[in-house]
Amino acid sequence: MDPSTAFATTSDLAAGLGGTGYLSDEELTTVTWLALRLGRPLLLEGEPGTGKTALAEALAQASGRPLIRLQCYEGIDASQALYDWDFPRQILHVRALEAVPGDRDVAAIEESLFDERFLLARPVLTALRTPSVLLVDEIDRADDEFEAFLLEVLSTWQVTIPELGTIAAAAPPIVVLTSNRTRELHDALKRRCLYHWLDHPSMERELAILRSRAPEVAESLAAQVVQAVHRIRDDRELLKPPGVAETLDWARALQELGVRQLDTETAALTLGVAIKYREDAQRVQDALDRVLTP
Repeated sequence: MDPSTAFATTSDLAAGLGGTGYLSDEELTTVTWLALRLGRPLLLEGEPGTGKTALAEALAQASGRPLIRLQCYEGIDASQALYDWDFPRQILHVRALEAVPGDRDVAAIEESLFDERFLLARPVLTALRTPSVLLVDEIDRADDEFEAFLLEVLSTWQVTIPELGTIAAAAPPIVVLTSNRTRELHDALKRRCLYHWLDHPSMERELAILRSRAPEVAESLAAQVVQAVHRIRDDRELLKPPGVAETLDWARALQELGVRQLDTETAALTLGVAIKYREDAQRVQDALDRVLTP
């Protein structure tokens, strides 16, 4: 499926994403639709848990394309994103050739070592070869050098493998980059992308997301959980406020326990589903009466 033509309007895209359970607001839908139409990467920044990665997953599902994920981390380099050679298989290949009687053509043996069959395609190369959704997750964790490499690929949609030549994308992948803004990205990369800051959803939208993604949760319990999570997020001193994923997990956990009404005792017992830092858990426990006030 070609997303630029399959989603003729922003309403089509919103419906396609909604069919996967991802409910986007008008602003996010518009910038995503424009990225598809213009063939530009989409850069999403925001707090963890606001649905940045989930958008790429929903785009892949809605467009019928495979999702290829490149998880960034400190120290990642181009070889880990592009390709590598299968060294153990190359060694076995040389040994097999040596076992055959006859003269050795060293140049031919060396050339055969860098054949397509020994190439290990990493996420970026795979995405250039296959119509796909490429998710570059947490690009802010990588260094400047990797960011520059990625910018070059996103600008040309091709890479050069010295032993094989240049590989260009017949159809550029849909590219979604995410950043938790642990550092500022370079202007050059931002200029290449369409940009959107993704915030936590409103209470109404988060309740709609919960009803869509976890319809088994009772409506009254879902409303209580969403209200509690929003009040927890109001505490700006928290190290890691719960995201939408934690809202879904907490509601599902309570449903599994057979809870119909969220009270302070049950909330305290299950708080570890939504809160992942000891200091945050203590702050929230101390404020549970306020958090759960109707």
